[in-house]
Amino acid sequence: MHWSDIPADILAVFRDGAVIPAHPLALDADRKLDMRRQRALARYYIDAGSGGLAVGVHTTQFAIRDVGLYRPVLETAAETAAAWTDRPLMLIAGAAGKTQQAVEEAKTARSLGYHAVLLSLAALKGASEDELIAHCEAVAAEMPLIGFYLQPAVGGMRLPMSFWTRFAAIDNVIGIKAAPFNRYATLDVVHGVAAAGAADRITLYTGNDDHIVLDLILPFATPHGEMRFSGGLLGHWSVWTQKATELLARCKAVRGASTVPADLLRLDSAVTDSNAAFFDVANNFHGVIAGCHEVLRRQGLLEGRWCLDPHEDLSPGQAEAIDRVYRLYPDLNDDAFVAANRDRWLA
Repeated sequence: MHWSDIPADILAVFRDGAVIPAHPLALDADRKLDMRRQRALARYYIDAGSGGLAVGVHTTQFAIRDVGLYRPVLETAAETAAAWTDRPLMLIAGAAGKTQQAVEEAKTARSLGYHAVLLSLAALKGASEDELIAHCEAVAAEMPLIGFYLQPAVGGMRLPMSFWTRFAAIDNVIGIKAAPFNRYATLDVVHGVAAAGAADRITLYTGNDDHIVLDLILPFATPHGEMRFSGGLLGHWSVWTQKATELLARCKAVRGASTVPADLLRLDSAVTDSNAAFFDVANNFHGVIAGCHEVLRRQGLLEGRWCLDPHEDLSPGQAEAIDRVYRLYPDLNDDAFVAANRDRWLA
């Protein structure tokens, strides 16, 4: 599948910039897939205004591959989206592992109607740049590709500008999620795409959950012209998603303006502060997935915050940190929106 095979209206949504939440995994108390709530999450994200869903990614838990849930989870999201809405929606599947596994996952995603794969390179730590590029080319031969710069704290590796220049030169690459949580590394992505002359083909999505608002507002100067992040593909946007769509709309509205409203600039630190609580930054991201689950549990979308790994849960003090940002930034949560629609999503 080549990127030119993606329906034009769906590709247009992706390139214009959308809210694309990283889809969590709904489990019951026995740590088995809770299909009813898994479908409810997809319905929530769609009704909240998301332009796509990213499934089988870090927030979905990479361990779904070890317990036979990769295909069922992808299939559930695709079927739910098709039944719930007829508007253009970009379906992105996570692909991980060594080359054979990543290629097979891309084939699975293609068979289920997904439009692109988000490729994690975490399993190739220690590989040379040539080996990394060969791996990416093999997966791109199956499906349109979105690069993924995953932060080292949760399994990623350092990827220099030279890698991103070569990666951007692969014809079937349509986007990059920059999530190194590092401004220097983020610039490596931007300058790599520019150096490859691929800015017209490759759409940049922020995955920097610690720097969301400014990533979506500020231009990046390069020797080859100005570049921007168009949207966000974010674990942080798996919660409070309806407010995230409002935020992205505000950020888009000021692009190219000579001034940015002060209240919008203030949101950068507020969103980052909220993310610190959800992602458990105080404990080096140990409770990153459980933190997002906890917010969804409080809203009634999840029954509990269970993860596949029974040792993965909130860190001491994390629940209190979430309490604090709820009190401090009441305008950032979408609890009222969820409460008004939850029963319909769970039906």
